[in-house]
Amino acid sequence: MVTVQEYGPILAMTVAWVAMLGSLYYSEIRGFVPCELCWYQRILMYPLALIILIGAVRHDDYLPGYVLPFSLLGTGVSTYHYLIQQGLFGPTNACSVGVPCSLRYVNYAGFVTIPFMALAGFLLISVVMGVVYWSFRRVSES
Repeated sequence: MVTVQEYGPILAMTVAWVAMLGSLYYSEIRGFVPCELCWYQRILMYPLALIILIGAVRHDDYLPGYVLPFSLLGTGVSTYHYLIQQGLFGPTNACSVGVPCSLRYVNYAGFVTIPFMALAGFLLISVVMGVVYWSFRRVSES
């Protein structure tokens, strides 16, 4: 029987690795210079790739507790960054030096930008880890 405790961490790890490699592709191969908020998102996503890998290999029941603080904070930063790009917030002091945070290097389908992709990754990791946490609690209560 397939369980969320087994395959949830693998799904979350896959998302984290795709996000990490995607950000490296955009900066190192395509030459897009990350803005300051992009760096914050990377600081929150890159450790998740390693933390989830180790937790999945060790079958760590406490993995959601390690992952959720990073992924939920990343969701907040990505949401804020995306809203800046959409013009709902003005530029901040963090975005005043170097590359502006409102710059859109990509704009797939009219709304999918790099912060949107990061937001989707953080949200998916958060939801998966939330379900894993909930399933561990249900099993321990039984």
